[in-house]
Amino acid sequence: MTTLPAVADVAQPDLFPDAFPPHAFPQVVWEEGARPSTLPSVAWTTETTHRDGQQGGLPLTAADGLAIYDLMGAFTGDSGAIRQAEFFVYRPADRAMLEGALERWRGGHPVEPTTWIRATRQDAELVAGLGVRETGMLASASDYHTFHKFTPGGRAQAARTYLDAVRAVLDAGLRPRLHLEDATRAPREFILPFVAAVQELSAPYGEAQAPKFRVCDTMGVGLPLEGVAWPRSVPGMIRELVAAGVPGERLEFHPHNDTHLVVANCLAATLAGCAAINGTLLGKGERTGNAPLEGVLLHLIGLNLLPGQPDFLALNKLADLYDRLGQGVPAKYPLYGRDAHRTRAGIHADGLNKFWPMYAPFDVPRLLGRPLDLSLTKDSGLAGLIFLIKQRAGAELGKDHPGLRALHADLTAEFDAGRQTAAEWEEIESRVRSLL
Repeated sequence: MTTLPAVADVAQPDLFPDAFPPHAFPQVVWEEGARPSTLPSVAWTTETTHRDGQQGGLPLTAADGLAIYDLMGAFTGDSGAIRQAEFFVYRPADRAMLEGALERWRGGHPVEPTTWIRATRQDAELVAGLGVRETGMLASASDYHTFHKFTPGGRAQAARTYLDAVRAVLDAGLRPRLHLEDATRAPREFILPFVAAVQELSAPYGEAQAPKFRVCDTMGVGLPLEGVAWPRSVPGMIRELVAAGVPGERLEFHPHNDTHLVVANCLAATLAGCAAINGTLLGKGERTGNAPLEGVLLHLIGLNLLPGQPDFLALNKLADLYDRLGQGVPAKYPLYGRDAHRTRAGIHADGLNKFWPMYAPFDVPRLLGRPLDLSLTKDSGLAGLIFLIKQRAGAELGKDHPGLRALHADLTAEFDAGRQTAAEWEEIESRVRSLL
């Protein structure tokens, strides 16, 4: 006799609406007493497309840079999602972008422009009269850098150089933001004393110039894991910095995606107490890219850490702009790639026909303004045709419709004959219109 599983039937399905509300992004539901005490009450992001995006190969004229900045504002609105964007200051085009951004910000744009410089007195003097309130300063922290960038090299020389530049920035009336480059390969014996020295130097200048610190996972080797030895544990390093007297609202985390952990590391930093994540919309940046802020923000919304919700529909225009620049997002890039919400499997298409949330992570058309789509392959079956016709033509044909079956038979014959490429809507549209 077959033993039946101890599964009781229920009258209604449990779709976990608290975690997966029908018309919102997925929400984080904590087990009783499990919400981390270190989680900040509010979190936000900062943008580096005009700095790290360009550095990573994004070709920007002043007009394109300001168009991107305008879209950051349209995306952010009054949500507080992106608070700042940083700009280079070394080329005329970069200065023009910064000047245009400052003018827009004074007129009510929600994203404050800041600058990025090397931590030298000469560069500090360069930004003194530009009209910004804050500047980032490259302060390479690992021995990979301090021993090999400087002559003769070493930790003490690096720290003295950086502190001299910090003093110049403070004297210019600006807030310094120290970018601890390569922090996830840097010794505790450099980072903690250096952070303490910056805070001591800044103390007489008042709260408006209290320093910020950006923890940079420059090579993407940080881990989102507890209990991992310094320097690779992202949450461990954030907690040590908070314990050393740096409030979470003055910490930023800036990771790269070299080992596929960029968003996981951002969430680990946030849960450990870091209030700000630095990255780029649509993940532009060096090598494998910076933290994709749209993905990070989706999860910050789920954690209920944003005061409002940004307009994710605006990022479709940003994706179009990058297409025009020849820097379009990859086809399978999450959320905004051409194929991010496209299926090719008949079993998925059948599920979408019966109950579309079965194969969608959330209400994609409503929240992202992007369709659930399908490409026809040898595996998509009649269900795929039915779904594609319903999506594109608004008509639902039954599986016994003779014209539908004839079209499916013709496509099947092509695939059986060796066709490898998928059939898209444009290829079959005229034939479908004749059926309807």
